[in-house]
Amino acid sequence: MDMQQLARRAKAAAIHLAAAGTDEKNLALEEIARSLEARSADIIAANARDMERSEKERLAPPMLKRLRFDEAKIAEACQGLQSLIRIPDPVGRTLSAMELDQGLELYKVSCPIGVIGVIFESRPDALVQISSLCLKSGNAVLLKGGREAAETNRILADVITEASDRAGIPKGWLALLETREDVADLLGLDAMIDLIVPRGSNAFVQHIMNNTNIPVLGHADGICHVFVDRHADPDMAVRITVDSKCQYVAVCNAAETLLVHQDIAGTFLPIIQQALEAKGVEIRGCERTVGIIDCQTATEEDWATEYLDLKLSVRVVDSLEAAVDHINAYGSGHTDVIVTADTKRGSWFMDHVDSADVFFNCSSRFSDGFRFGLGAEVGISTNKIHARGPVGMEGLVIYQWRLMGNGHVVADYSGQAPRSFIHRKIEKPFPS
Repeated sequence: MDMQQLARRAKAAAIHLAAAGTDEKNLALEEIARSLEARSADIIAANARDMERSEKERLAPPMLKRLRFDEAKIAEACQGLQSLIRIPDPVGRTLSAMELDQGLELYKVSCPIGVIGVIFESRPDALVQISSLCLKSGNAVLLKGGREAAETNRILADVITEASDRAGIPKGWLALLETREDVADLLGLDAMIDLIVPRGSNAFVQHIMNNTNIPVLGHADGICHVFVDRHADPDMAVRITVDSKCQYVAVCNAAETLLVHQDIAGTFLPIIQQALEAKGVEIRGCERTVGIIDCQTATEEDWATEYLDLKLSVRVVDSLEAAVDHINAYGSGHTDVIVTADTKRGSWFMDHVDSADVFFNCSSRFSDGFRFGLGAEVGISTNKIHARGPVGMEGLVIYQWRLMGNGHVVADYSGQAPRSFIHRKIEKPFPS
């Protein structure tokens, strides 16, 4: 089946899926979780073949780590599905209601976007997360994973499709694309695809944006910062910095730059150096950092680099304002953290950092749809319209204006002696 046919099927399925009830969608999610557990041996075997081939091809260690999909990852995926089931249905919610005139009521009601194309990296668990979020939010989805995860993605897509078929979800709501040619074809289908979500390198995301008329939602880089303020508790700062950098280095919400206020740099840098080097982290520091601890000198390029590895650039800054200036100059608008005991300074930081997620005294690694209670995420957006930060189901719905009348016509509200509008807010849901 070619790309046009897949997209046409998805668009037809999306119309019916948009009207599916909550119980129907939750039943399908339950069936998918059961099927993942039942087929776990087959899934793990497929992933082992992907891992073996990728190791022979010398795939980078961070990418290999993301590629692995073992029993623990399957259990985590099933846990995510159960969490998603418990989350209220985002479709059909009344966002606002207004009486325009007696018997003429206007409702703003949430509805699915339609057909979403998602191009993602080597993490097979992303396929489960994305497809389940699209299902719960009533969207059809066309998925393209990395070549390195081809066999794992194929079996996961088959399991999810078969399980959702058994649960009565419209056929064609999910399709897996496997070639670069498919992606090129996908980008030209602006009459059938409503949204593209790319997950990958900056160059890749820019390529997608430059080669399609379809709206694109996503982020290019994850250049995240931790700023240790002069009022920071040192022990807390060490814990947050180490977790932000080391808890999982190959993800977009891992810290890539540490900023340290000059007033505490002399005492804090040796402590954090010991903690980071114990985890195998290579430090690249500014001139003032190199003057305090023994480390490699950072280049201008380091401040704008997403390492996705055990490397961290460190800069000593003169002030809170200087830290914010650095973040806004070099950051990617993803996630940035301040560690401080001064609430006012923390609030000032959050008011002035131009990022999707700004955190106060906690790890950058909390920037995640599952941890936010969104039921995992389809991606993280640094856009400033529609959805920003971790994009869960609320980012996969839009809204419809629904006007309920009783023979009302505009002619009655124009000309001589026109009727007047009331425009009175009402507190009631759209009648279903």
